[in-house]
Amino acid sequence: MQNTVNMEKQLHPFVDVIMEAQLPLRWKMLNIDRYDRLLDPDEHVDPFVTQMNLFTNDDAIMCRVFPTTLKGATLHWYTHLLRNSIDSFVTLVTQFEAQHVMSRPHHFAAIALANIR
Repeated sequence: MQNTVNMEKQLHPFVDVIMEAQLPLRWKMLNIDRYDRLLDPDEHVDPFVTQMNLFTNDDAIMCRVFPTTLKGATLHWYTHLLRNSIDSFVTLVTQFEAQHVMSRPHHFAAIALANIR
């Protein structure tokens, strides 16, 4: 039973409707750097969405393509999401951003800096 659970986690985290989506004919991979936790996650999601919108705004296709833009520890994180845990692109991005929140730059207000002693 333990091996079955591990295999389910490694297949994909998407609900069946997302997995049934077909990429458009003549699909080309996006010209986007693969994300590796070193940058603000928004700086990865925004260009991804912008480039995807040139081809489609289909939620399921966006889910299917997004993992191809990940590498390293971030790809490892994705491959260990639970099966059927992602039902939309919003859910995927929300989990992605929550996982990588520490990669966001910290902005300090002038009053906060003034209070540092």
